[in-house]
Amino acid sequence: MLTIDKIYDASNVLKEVARTTDMIRAPKLSEKCDVYLKTENLQVTGSFKVRGAYYKISRLSDEEKSHGVIACSAGNHAQGVALAATHSGIKSVICLPEGAPISKVEATKKYGAEVCMVKGVYDDAYNKAIQLRDEKGYTFIHPFDDPDVIAGQGTIGLEILEQLPDADVVIVPIGGGGLIAGVSYLIKHLRPQCRVYGVQASGAPSMFNSVHDDKIETLESVNTIADGIKVKTPGDLTFELCKKYVDDVVTVTDDEVAAAILTLMEQQKIVAEGAGAVPVAALMFDKIPDIEGKKVCCVVSGGNIDVTILSRVIERGLKMSGRTADITIALSDKPGQLATVSTIVANEGANVVSVSYASTDLDMNITDCYLRLSVETRDFAHIEQIRQALRSAGFEVQ
Repeated sequence: MLTIDKIYDASNVLKEVARTTDMIRAPKLSEKCDVYLKTENLQVTGSFKVRGAYYKISRLSDEEKSHGVIACSAGNHAQGVALAATHSGIKSVICLPEGAPISKVEATKKYGAEVCMVKGVYDDAYNKAIQLRDEKGYTFIHPFDDPDVIAGQGTIGLEILEQLPDADVVIVPIGGGGLIAGVSYLIKHLRPQCRVYGVQASGAPSMFNSVHDDKIETLESVNTIADGIKVKTPGDLTFELCKKYVDDVVTVTDDEVAAAILTLMEQQKIVAEGAGAVPVAALMFDKIPDIEGKKVCCVVSGGNIDVTILSRVIERGLKMSGRTADITIALSDKPGQLATVSTIVANEGANVVSVSYASTDLDMNITDCYLRLSVETRDFAHIEQIRQALRSAGFEVQ
């Protein structure tokens, strides 16, 4: 059973391995409310997951430890289990979905685990881990649907109330639900007036659907850049705790997540993975109600983003925030046109980063062409300002 005493016990046990992460004020993230970031992306292993994994392993019997442990994960729980097992002198085997970021796979190996790659997503890795547990007698460490794991994650709630005792709203990512189950349980017991909201990716809304339909539902497929919360089915225990203690669950799109990752990097100098950025995305895109003048804490749950994904995320984030734009102009194919367009764009304070030219489209006159510009801009208003300036000069902006 999950209890407040168990969460306090977990907090005491975790002092030997986990750090108390900083609570950082982030006034630039919203004009409506007073925003704070709980920086679990700076946790040991780069994610909150080490808390639940270590506390669970600390409570295993000598008999259970002797068989070694097995876990399944999209990456962060894997690293937490690997570190905890190695720290305790126990063998660990981790089943990871084949789409897990390479950085997380390699980090898991470095923490001392044996890695088993599984075709599919998290749920497929879970099935493989259960199969190996039954075949080889390993002790299974569930990533979220376990009272001890939830208690470990609940220690974040303790730290939030110690660092921001008058918090009005706490926003938490949801995959399987272990993090929000522990945090909401703790906060609703110690500060019941504080609202707790969960956030999922719109491409993996398993808890969102389950809570709103009042029954556990399994998604046929999941697709999101937030790989840490790409879960088809929420846990039985986490579902019940979410229904009881979470005020609501909302969703954000991948484009909104990308914009949040970029904003955190630029404004706060913080690197967050997709799952870690979803609370900030929910805040930035007005998914959380009644926050005017409130103290709002966003749990940035992890920072283990693959650098190959990061470059694409930054590009999407720039487009989502109006920082880059593609402008297509239909014009007569004659000398001086490009120079005129470039002068207009420069006079409006934008920077051209690439130019392409097409004159073979069958829908245009044989003497015409399409000029496509990629430009760096300030915001969406600036993009429209450039378009209007081009139109005023007689150009046909597509």
